[in-house]
Amino acid sequence: MVMTTFNTLFNQNAFVERHLGKSGQDGQDKLLAKVGFNDLDSFVDAVVPKAVRLNKALDLPNATTEHEALAKLRTMADNITVSKSYIGQGYAPARLPAVIQRNVLENPGWYTAYTPYQAEIAQGRLEALLNFQQVCIDLTGMDLAGASLLDEATAAAEAMAMAKRVSKSKSNVFFVDERTYPQTLDVIRTRAKYFEFDVVVGDFATAESGEYFGAYFQYVGKEGDVVDLTDIIAKVKAKGAYAIVAADIMSLVLLKSPREMGADIALGSTQRFGIPMGFGGPHAAYFAFADKDKRSAPGRIIGVSKDAQGNTALRMALQTREQHIRREKANSNICTSQVLLANLAGMYAVYHGAEGLKRIATRIHALAVAFAKAVKGAGFTVKHDLFFDTVYVECGDKAKADSIYNTAKDSGYTLWRASETALSVAFNELTEQADFAKLCEFFGAAGALDTAENVLGDLNRTDAILTHPTFSSYHTEHQMLRYLKSLEDKDLAMNRSMISLGSCTMKLNATSEMLPITWNEFANVHPFAPSDEVKGYIEMIDSLQTQLKAITGFDEISMQPNSGASGEYAGLLAIRRYHESLGQTNRNVCLIPRSAHGTNPATAQMMGMKVVVVATDDNGNVDLDDLAKKCEEHSANLGALMITYPSTHGVFEEGIRDICDLIHKHGGQVYMDGANMNAQVGLMQPADVGADVLHMNLHKTFCIPHGGGGPGMGPIGLKSHLAPFIASHSVTGVFNAKDGQTAVSAAAYGSASILPISWMYITMMGGDGLVSATKRALLNANYIAKSLSDDYPVLYTGKNGYVAHECIIDIRPLKEETGITETDIAKRLMDYGFHAPTMSFPVAGTLMIEPTESESIDELDRFIAALKQIKQEALDVKAGKYPSDNNPLVNAPHTASVVTADEWARPYSRDYAAFPLDYVRAHKFWPSVGRVDDVYGDKNLICSCPSIENYEE
Repeated sequence: MVMTTFNTLFNQNAFVERHLGKSGQDGQDKLLAKVGFNDLDSFVDAVVPKAVRLNKALDLPNATTEHEALAKLRTMADNITVSKSYIGQGYAPARLPAVIQRNVLENPGWYTAYTPYQAEIAQGRLEALLNFQQVCIDLTGMDLAGASLLDEATAAAEAMAMAKRVSKSKSNVFFVDERTYPQTLDVIRTRAKYFEFDVVVGDFATAESGEYFGAYFQYVGKEGDVVDLTDIIAKVKAKGAYAIVAADIMSLVLLKSPREMGADIALGSTQRFGIPMGFGGPHAAYFAFADKDKRSAPGRIIGVSKDAQGNTALRMALQTREQHIRREKANSNICTSQVLLANLAGMYAVYHGAEGLKRIATRIHALAVAFAKAVKGAGFTVKHDLFFDTVYVECGDKAKADSIYNTAKDSGYTLWRASETALSVAFNELTEQADFAKLCEFFGAAGALDTAENVLGDLNRTDAILTHPTFSSYHTEHQMLRYLKSLEDKDLAMNRSMISLGSCTMKLNATSEMLPITWNEFANVHPFAPSDEVKGYIEMIDSLQTQLKAITGFDEISMQPNSGASGEYAGLLAIRRYHESLGQTNRNVCLIPRSAHGTNPATAQMMGMKVVVVATDDNGNVDLDDLAKKCEEHSANLGALMITYPSTHGVFEEGIRDICDLIHKHGGQVYMDGANMNAQVGLMQPADVGADVLHMNLHKTFCIPHGGGGPGMGPIGLKSHLAPFIASHSVTGVFNAKDGQTAVSAAAYGSASILPISWMYITMMGGDGLVSATKRALLNANYIAKSLSDDYPVLYTGKNGYVAHECIIDIRPLKEETGITETDIAKRLMDYGFHAPTMSFPVAGTLMIEPTESESIDELDRFIAALKQIKQEALDVKAGKYPSDNNPLVNAPHTASVVTADEWARPYSRDYAAFPLDYVRAHKFWPSVGRVDDVYGDKNLICSCPSIENYEE
């Protein structure tokens, strides 16, 4: 009789085993044998310096099965009340069409893709983003629009910085309309302080009276009023100020465009285009501007170019503005956009079209007008005559306002307490006739819905919108379903093959982790909902903070930063506030090693810090002598060191404790960039080795998917002395923050609705599972490094000759020998069915590979085989088998149309072009365009939807 135990049968580690990409014990033994070890622990001892090791177990529960974790999270969700929200204030209930929810938001073909740096295998996403840009261009009237920013408040702060860059005014003062949402003003104040801008808040009509480099106006104000800004914009521009207009995207369907009023920049949230409120995010902000200012704009822009065969092809335009290239000279530190959310908003517009959007916007407006008429009839005062969706009602006294508010709340409706004596009611897409009747009833009013009235008068929009055929072609579900599928098929995502991008940690985004984000309770709660309605949300966030404290060793966690770059900013913000509390405002020097993450210098610059670069040695470590020299030189003013650990060179710094001690000795603080936490979890703790603050990329180490370039979350961990300086929130506060600390993001907890993903991951893995994941990540990386070392030099290794969780292979010797470049290799990998590793970062002429723990040995071996075969192809060029200008590498990628064309003037077969190794034949992915011409795209910048004929050609 075969005996076993019930523990084995119930198998609490089932999820851990699935996450680790195991191929059985034989697979792990093969991995270990390749790198020269018999057991995993001995291998880890050789890779991770003993000086940093955490010699205790993580204070986390054991692994939990998927269904048990979902049940635990369900109990928290059950403690969230989803009322009918009429709060407004920049957020509104919206309805995401089911065909888009199922086929984009819930589809790994969309949410597991990477940022579209490799355009040839991202044409679907790029087209969806181009649609988004076209929507923003049409509705704002501006020349160009970007492919999204993080949220409306940070977009406003970016607009302020851009205004200073391009304005001819010598003023250092920025004007903000007092009608601006408080959360936006909160973030503007934070950003302005360290740019040394003065912020003046006042009546919009008084903006002409001062000398300002920029003026910010809210088109639909926080009280719901709509004002014509044409005259005031003309006056501030005449004085050299840059005019910025924040506009509700849904209101622009009916309202005169910002460009028609003379705006230089238009911005806002696209949340109302089908995106759930999600307790604050994620939501894509739009940012539209004039053509003349395109090189000064923050964020990414999608442009139209052509491929090697002359066909229309899309790409990310003007990439030289990006942070990893320009470093401290970059336009901003916004490197994570909200691609997945921008795609959802763009598809919402595609599905509804101009007429559908007009019907929705007109209904919302007409409901508000009818409600205003009803409450006036009941004796209430409506403060504003001109409004879009929000009716501001003066109730006469506090008792009356309290009574109406509480009655509505008890009935499942949440209104906005505009003042002690006033309430506002913001109508939305979900408002039904029965809701209208209930709202009237709360005010003792008799409302009727007969004729749909419009009170916008001269501000009514008269120009056509969304005239491109894309917005009139997909209004049935069959058409939309097939359109979405056609775009998905053009993209290589993780549902097809591994994406080995170093420092980007493209690991498994498990389905059980993703399921809760569309639960009603997590998806449809307003960020300013009453605290008694969101107890379960706060419980989940607090639980995740507890988990992250156990993992990192920090005393406090701030969940507000809604990207890695935002986390960097929040971390340095806490450091600067700490120094200020000690009266040391002079401490503004930031030391940054050459091996640091690419966004660090841009972030330091945005915090008003002086960047001083520290050299690295031949092994990729911080040059300790140069560090000591720079510390001595800047001792009196040293504010911080920003260091990535393990370094972006893919090695563990042996001297990290000494580095931290040296910074502290000179009065500075250590900011650790958590981009590479995938190599840390469970084996070391950042707080233990000396870091004072660290940001965590939840969209990397903790499994929130990249979504084609966002969403992300970048919470920070802080030691106790920095904890009082985390960002709070002017509207709701933050449960673990001090009042008075201004915000870094629009919502108190950033993009709260995606936090369940990381909570589920940590809960299902448990402490031991997380440690196993880190060990496997190190093992997989070293397996690849060792397997490729005979063909490609591994640029950096640690003291014992091993890499951390990623390795950098040097293509420069091969280029010198054969003429083949890292770009050629990246494009040829597409023919093998793989996305390229990180290219030319952090060292030009290299590829940085990170396999993560989630890939099986079979997938690793396929990837290794592809790179080995590519090396042979390069040597064949050297040997004269193929001409240098006509070979499988420089001609890559090979599209189906090229391979099946009548003419084939190439010295290798069509079959070899498409199927260079046997495994490719069974899993062929066809790039939809040939190699994209970046130079042509930048010289002929087109960032709106091309005609359908362009694609047909």
